[in-house]
Amino acid sequence: MTENFWKDKYPAGIPTEINADQYPNIQSVLKESCQRFASKPAFSNMGKTLSYSDVYELSGAFAAYLQQHTDLQPGDRIAVQLPNVLQYPVVVFGALRAGLIVVNTNPLYTAREMEHQFNDSGAKALVCLANMAHLAEEVLPKTGIKHVVVTEVGDMLPPLKRLLVNTVVKHVKKMVPPYSLPQAVKLTAALAKGKGKAVKEATPANQDIAVLQYTGGTTGVAKGAMLTHRNLVANMLQVKSLMGSEMQEGSEILIAPLPLYHIYAFTFHCMAMMLVGGHNVLITNPRDLPAMIKDLAAYRFTGFVGLNTLFVALCNNEDFRKLDFSSLKATFSGGMALQLATAERWQEVTGCAICEGFGMTETSPVVSVNPFQNIQIGTIGIPVPSTQCKVIDDEGNDLPMGAIGELCVKGPQVMKGYWQRQEATDEILDAAGWLKTGDIAVIQDDGFMRIVDRKKDMILVSGFNVYPNELEDVLATLPGVLQCAAIGVPDEKSGEAIKVFVVVKPGESLSKEQVMEHMRANVTGYKVPRYVEFREVLPTTNVGKILRRELRDEELKKLGKK
Repeated sequence: MTENFWKDKYPAGIPTEINADQYPNIQSVLKESCQRFASKPAFSNMGKTLSYSDVYELSGAFAAYLQQHTDLQPGDRIAVQLPNVLQYPVVVFGALRAGLIVVNTNPLYTAREMEHQFNDSGAKALVCLANMAHLAEEVLPKTGIKHVVVTEVGDMLPPLKRLLVNTVVKHVKKMVPPYSLPQAVKLTAALAKGKGKAVKEATPANQDIAVLQYTGGTTGVAKGAMLTHRNLVANMLQVKSLMGSEMQEGSEILIAPLPLYHIYAFTFHCMAMMLVGGHNVLITNPRDLPAMIKDLAAYRFTGFVGLNTLFVALCNNEDFRKLDFSSLKATFSGGMALQLATAERWQEVTGCAICEGFGMTETSPVVSVNPFQNIQIGTIGIPVPSTQCKVIDDEGNDLPMGAIGELCVKGPQVMKGYWQRQEATDEILDAAGWLKTGDIAVIQDDGFMRIVDRKKDMILVSGFNVYPNELEDVLATLPGVLQCAAIGVPDEKSGEAIKVFVVVKPGESLSKEQVMEHMRANVTGYKVPRYVEFREVLPTTNVGKILRRELRDEELKKLGKK
């Protein structure tokens, strides 16, 4: 049905197909780009810039260290737990060049979350920031991790500045809790050991896994999406071809406030921008708006990648509004729904329209995007080249154009499946390669798509997936909880906020503070509920399954949204 539907829907000059086999693996893209754009800036952070040749040299030193000073073999997993600092691309590209599989890990994870991810992925090595090393110390004995590399925030800076930044972070801001990891190697020492040594460049096949990117699942347990070299190469070519006409090779400056460990920023900044020789300005802590705006003021940036929450915060900031936006030609939004009011306000403040797209971890991530030439606010755009979409009903039958149903995607960017979870893979991915997104959408006659609802119970907080099952599992371990449920309620700022409902065991008592304290201790910040409501009973099916949908509808009614 949709085979040829999009052929004539692309603006002039944009190809409808890409060659997903143009490069055999990520390494070959990296090598080619670092040679082509050798002297051009690749990443900047805290006033220090690495050129493309610097990235190649440093990632080579890290790859040589891994090959010559550890027993890690191609195909082994390495967990990388870093915020947006220069160490991130160096470590990730170094690990890939040594043939390892990168397991992107959120630096804000609690010990419970880290333990699950490290064990599930079977990671043998970890690179983390000194600020999180105390958690690593707690978790490591319960995992198979043998090699630990620790880095401090300022490690990539010139010696004097490095000392200054690391001292301030440690002693003034007290951001590094004490830890003891006698087996750990400092990243600076690892790079010194590998410097100038020969790298035995890994040559993975295009179907080999490059990255294990963890996402929650309807079962609540985080699952690793197996993203192959071909998946990621295809997606960088797809993103590039849709933006191609706007992007000048070797001269774009892109602001990167979204975390690189999140698949959206990872593919965009570390992958697609390599192809065009873009300069990525890494923002370590986007919550610190004054520091971020100071960073922005130093660059005549041409592109900005963000999401609704951040666009709102920036537009409400007086200093941001005073910046020079004359070079800004592209703003991308992804990760969560873009609100119309936000898009209008951003355009008013910066003079630049926002291109909204849609993606998911399982699709490396980009599925569709609004082309510059024709932005339709409120839609997720058209599928990127070589991608097909369709909508199906609950029985799995294809629906005609204009009908509302579950959006399914097929293309070279669709994951291989979930790591060691065949059952979960079969639920979402069929034999013909169609992936069910769990989102309810409509495909318009002009090829643009619109998301109308979400099928899954998943909650989306500022672009991060939160799975109710996980929250309920954690909450159920609090003494005194008989039943509980977690839902997402609309929120101006973050798209959705988490609300939990608790039924207390007879004869026991619980306060909101106790619930919050328990959640803070066990889940990352963005998963902590905003609202707690105590109930006598919760709505259930006849077999006792709690009806989250019913709770959600009640909340929407209260807000007048239903």
